[in-house]
Amino acid sequence: MRAWLSRALVYLAARACPLTHYSPDLPVAPEHRVFGARDLFTLWFSLGVGLMVLQTGALLAPGLGLAHGVLAIVLGTAVGVLLLAAVAVIGADTGLSAMASLKTSLGRQGVMLPTLLNLLQLIGWGAFELIVMRDAASLLATTRWGEASPLANPLLWTLAFGALATLLAVGGPLTFVRRVLRRWGIWLLLAACLWLTWNLFAKADLAALWARAGDGSLSFAVGFDIAIAMPLSWLPLIADYSRFGRSARQVFTGTALGFLLGNVWLMGLGVAYTLAFAPSGETNALLLALAGAGLGIPLLLILLDESENAFADIHSAAVSTGLLVRLKVEHLAVMVGVACTLIAAFAPLAQYQNFLLLIGSVFAPLFGVVLVDHYLLRRRRVAGTCPAWRAPAVIAWLAGIVLYHFLARYWPSVGATLPSLVMAGALHGVLSKMLSGVGAVPAGSHR
Repeated sequence: MRAWLSRALVYLAARACPLTHYSPDLPVAPEHRVFGARDLFTLWFSLGVGLMVLQTGALLAPGLGLAHGVLAIVLGTAVGVLLLAAVAVIGADTGLSAMASLKTSLGRQGVMLPTLLNLLQLIGWGAFELIVMRDAASLLATTRWGEASPLANPLLWTLAFGALATLLAVGGPLTFVRRVLRRWGIWLLLAACLWLTWNLFAKADLAALWARAGDGSLSFAVGFDIAIAMPLSWLPLIADYSRFGRSARQVFTGTALGFLLGNVWLMGLGVAYTLAFAPSGETNALLLALAGAGLGIPLLLILLDESENAFADIHSAAVSTGLLVRLKVEHLAVMVGVACTLIAAFAPLAQYQNFLLLIGSVFAPLFGVVLVDHYLLRRRRVAGTCPAWRAPAVIAWLAGIVLYHFLARYWPSVGATLPSLVMAGALHGVLSKMLSGVGAVPAGSHR
């Protein structure tokens, strides 16, 4: 049954669009680097928008209120997208997938641990995306046709969205961005965002909400960490897409502007809708408020857009797995998609905030190391040889994780994400100068 399902999904994706996968551990050829700034803006605006982003904004609403919540979102997202776009440029410089590009910094064996962690967190993200879509679709069906309707069955929606996201992941990113997002997906998504914004301004007293302070249950530093965790959660997979970029400048610009606009817009709407229409802070209350705008059509469009986030998680998890096992990416995408669907079918949406912060604790210090290594030590050049381990990088990464959890536990008022990222990068720079030389060859050369 599993083999038949795998063949069926691969066949359907191949009929829908040609498979355009590339080896995870080899650079994309220059003639296949076709993404311009518009392509990347469209992709990352879409990935910055979604129900999960709205619900993340809802996490900030009670404790921070509208004014401080929006400030935390703007600052956290702005810092996060600068880091995200800088890591995207690494993919453009090397042409390598996200995890393969880490070999330069960590070594051939050193990259195995982050690759495994990336696989686990992407499966978790994919499952959470399916859970969010399932709950929203079930709620929409219940409000329209009642709980007795077959369309209100959560399992049905879990399987449907799991199959859709897996099908997109099997098809690959090039065709998805150019044939779906650029042609019509981005316009439907913009229409949904504009409608929700208009509905908010028409029905809510935003001046009163802006003047009302939060209840203090969440500190501004923690709110900042939650906001920055959204762009940082994409750090371990962004090179899977930016390696198809035409130039570093277009990659940086398209990525930064697209994610900044989408994430700030939707997370800000999450804060405002929660305070205006769902003061209880419950997830269902927020979804019901969103469902009441425009007969639920804007929510439905954002719900469909959420499948793009699940697509990215499943596709990149498959690419990461391709570094561990020698199977085709499209077959691995089917396996990952099935795993995400099964987890979503049996796991509740709980401890989401802790999940976001845990991701930051692992990957924020890692990419502090990677950014210092690529931009300062190697000056955007790729290592001519790649040893099994690069001890300075691994030590600095682990030290950054320890610092993150120490600050989060004993000094939360200062935040943990940026200090751990900066410290890990600085420590890597110091240790590298002390313990080893850094040989490099021009970017684009690989052995």
